[in-house]
Amino acid sequence: MSAEFDQLVAQFEQFQAKLEHVDQQFSGIGQMQAEIAGLEATAMSADRSVTVVAGPGGAVKEIRFADAALRQSPQALSSTVMGTLRQAVAEVARKQAGIVEEHTGSDLHVLDQVLETQAQLFGTTPEELRASMEQPQRPAPAGDPDDYSQQGVLRRAEPEPRSAPAPGANDQSGNRFLNLYDEEDR
Repeated sequence: MSAEFDQLVAQFEQFQAKLEHVDQQFSGIGQMQAEIAGLEATAMSADRSVTVVAGPGGAVKEIRFADAALRQSPQALSSTVMGTLRQAVAEVARKQAGIVEEHTGSDLHVLDQVLETQAQLFGTTPEELRASMEQPQRPAPAGDPDDYSQQGVLRRAEPEPRSAPAPGANDQSGNRFLNLYDEEDR
């Protein structure tokens, strides 16, 4: 009977050791979530005309166009935006997998799985993708007057001020638009 009891005690101790290991692996889950929440990846098209910023889960945070983007045909611009978008989303997925693996251990091989899947999709190797993770993004050259990459697509940083109508806009002849401003408001 004591041999069976010793065996049960040993199994229980193994179970407790495994639980402690899991607790250690997941003790930093809050930190991992915070890191993932602040995650961003920026991708720039080869011709530097389109920049895309992606966030956690591949959410698109921003798309910026340089002046050169506006000179492209609609089809070319669409293709450039989609390609750059794929790059940014893929990069943020790799970063996210790296954070998960850092906090949970490499037993799951999350980053390797992401790299292998992306290598198949993009027709490259996991090693090239891993090397691209280690290379910092090049900033746009300073002082380029045609570079609008720091401007958002959906809204401007500051709204443009509106000016009051020009004098004489309240022409009674009907040849001008109706002036909604009273003369005393000017």
